[in-house]
Order: sequence, then C-alpha cells, then structure tokens
Amino acid sequence: MASYFSNHSASRFLANSTTTPATTSTALSPSNSSAQPTAPATTPSRQRIPSSKHFSTSVNVSQPVASKDPTSSSTTSSASASQVHPLRNTWVFWFRQQRAPGNKIISYEEGIKKIAAFSSVESFWSLWTHLTPPSSLQPTTDYLLFHAGIRRPVWEDPLNITGGKWIIRLKKGIADRFWEDLVLAIIGDQFDNCRSKVEDSPKGKSGVSATGKSEDGSEGGSEWPEICGCTLSVRQSEDIVTVWNRVDGDPKLREQIRDTLRKVLNLPPSTIMEYKSNNDSMQDKSSFRRTAIDKTPMSPAS
Repeated sequence: MASYFSNHSASRFLANSTTTPATTSTALSPSNSSAQPTAPATTPSRQRIPSSKHFSTSVNVSQPVASKDPTSSSTTSSASASQVHPLRNTWVFWFRQQRAPGNKIISYEEGIKKIAAFSSVESFWSLWTHLTPPSSLQPTTDYLLFHAGIRRPVWEDPLNITGGKWIIRLKKGIADRFWEDLVLAIIGDQFDNCRSKVEDSPKGKSGVSATGKSEDGSEGGSEWPEICGCTLSVRQSEDIVTVWNRVDGDPKLREQIRDTLRKVLNLPPSTIMEYKSNNDSMQDKSSFRRTAIDKTPMSPAS
C-alpha cells in the first residue's frame, strides 16, 4: 500500500537532513594576531511532525526566512500562520452505524451523525488524520462525504432526489486506499468536467434551480457541483464505495462520471461497476439491490 500513495515526506523534511553552518568572520586584534576562530554555529533541525499510519498529514509550505527585525519577524509569522488553501466547496463528513452495540435497530436517517465540515486543505487534513480508517471499522458502518449544499445525505434531499450513484464493490482489505483516493479526487475537483447538459426546465422537480438556488433562496444562488458526494459502506463480506451525482437523466454524463471514476481510482479492466438512481432506491428502499450493471469495456485511454 505504501508504494501506491504519493509520499511527500521526503521533500517536506529534506531541509532537516543537513545543517547550515553560520558564516562568522573572525577579526584579528592588533594585540593578538592569532586569535582562535569561532566554531561555526549549527542550526538545529526542525522536529519532524509524526504522520498518520495511513495518510500523509500536512501541506508543503515554505518556511519564512529569519529576520533580525522583530517587527518584520512578527509580521512574517502572522502571514505564515494565516495562510490557508481554500477548497472550491465546503464539505461535510457524516457517520452512520446501523446498530450500535446494545442498542436497537434505528432508521437510516436517525442513525446519521454529522462529524465535521471543512473548507480548506489544512482543515481537511486535520480532520482526516483523526478518522478511523475503513479497515478498522465494524461491519454495517458508513462514512458519508457530501458538499454543504446537501442538507441531509439521503435520497430525498432536494439536490439528491433527481440523481443517482455509481457503485463499486470491493473485497475486504483494500478499502483504505480506494476511499482515500476517492475523497481526494472529489474535494480536489477531479470530477469538475462532469457537468450535465440536460436542461429540462430552469427548475426541476426538486425545487432547485440549475445554479443550486432553492425556492426560498437560502442557498444564495451558488452553483453546486454535479458530484454531490461519496459514501463508504463497510459490510461483513465486502466494502462498497459510491459516488452520488445530481442528474440521473443524462446518460452521457453518467458515462463521463464512470470514466473519470475509473481513472482516478486506477481501476482494473475487470472491475464491475453498477448504477442506480435515487428514485429507484426510494422505490425499493435499498441502495445496493437491483442495480444496473455496467458492461461497457474499459477503453485503452481510460
């Protein structure tokens, strides 16, 4: 698994492997022409931040150059501390366990709990490194990641109700890598070129316009992405990842999302992919039963 991840640790801590001697000029006084040279000062190496067992944990930010001017130093420090790398959208992590130990079975929506929201690279990593990896979750547990326009991560949400989801079933033991790659691809706008060309009306059945503005105007007219979010479902004999999109009625859009999904996850040609609309899920009360299996062969360019 380690060979798959892009590991930036070497570049981040390369500066710590060497020490920089301070150049000191030695002045010779008239009374002592053989003064002892001053030993070169050694800059102590910065302590390496421990990284998570599964994920890289920090952003590569250049260190400010030291200055003797205290005013300049404080200004540079403040600017460095306030530097943030914003994401295009705010995203929210949710968690669901169908049946907690000792508790009765509860409905799907009642079992969903909000973990936290993030809107920058820094806030994402600070949250991600505290999440339990899929391989350590108990069966019948779900992780859900949706953008902030989704009020609740359910089929009936106004931005979900006319959409659907691609489904990939994984054998046990490999979900950690696939889930991390999928999350990074979604919040990193890897699906940004997937946009619907279906314009049935300025406002669909969900009451949400093409710009993502609801009937009451609460969303402020911001344009939501076609990808609503993704989920990971840990089950007894398999793990299932899904990618939810906003428009189900555009076959070419679904194919574009499928091909992008194959690319970002580096899926082998034999991977079976399934699709199911949220309307069908509402009809049979299931996300993963009676799905449409995609048999399109993977193109060499994918």
